Amino acid sequence: MHVIIAGCGRVGSDLASSLESAGHSVAVIDKNPRAFERLRESIKGRRVVGWAFDRDVLEEAGISEANAFASVTSGDNSNIVSARVAREHYRIPQVIARIYDPRRAQVYQRLGIQTVATVRWTTDQMLRYLVPEDLLVEHTVDNGEVIIVALDAPSEVIGKASSDLDVAGHRRVVAVSRFGVPRIPDGELTIQDGDILHVAVVRADGASLREQLEKTGGPA
Repeated sequence: MHVIIAGCGRVGSDLASSLESAGHSVAVIDKNPRAFERLRESIKGRRVVGWAFDRDVLEEAGISEANAFASVTSGDNSNIVSARVAREHYRIPQVIARIYDPRRAQVYQRLGIQTVATVRWTTDQMLRYLVPEDLLVEHTVDNGEVIIVALDAPSEVIGKASSDLDVAGHRRVVAVSRFGVPRIPDGELTIQDGDILHVAVVRADGASLREQLEKTGGPA
């Protein structure tokens, strides 16, 4: 998939690096050419100088082929304006904007724009929204045979107890994040829409974890 990132600060450069490492193509927009110095030399994505709400700039960044758009500049207004252009004019399905004033979040979400407040959200949470089908490896245990991954709760598991997702010797839900707050499940914790699951899983089963969770009860 192709992702456009508006803003090449710390979050923008981290997003570009993570997305490209995961095999996605990226284009980064910033009005300051020197901002691109934050990007690693190995990043092959496009670097476009200009305002992210300028349609000529967006076209140069490949907006017509984009699947997702993240606006993470240092200004709330520019982030929201560019996000609205991406959502309303170009119909980009996954649009997210960073905001510094979380009180604005509800207004923007009514416009179909997911927002994240800088204090509560990190690059990892933004990645999970932009590319929800990807698994994020959070920790590797000792020799790497067991990993802990994070993923959005599939729709098939909503309403189920966390213990229903465990398979002895293969996987266990070790934590659930809800509204940015992690908790250790007691086995009876009911999975809700929007939850992020943190799952310890045998590495060999990691690639098919989402598929197995969707089956809710099949072997890992």
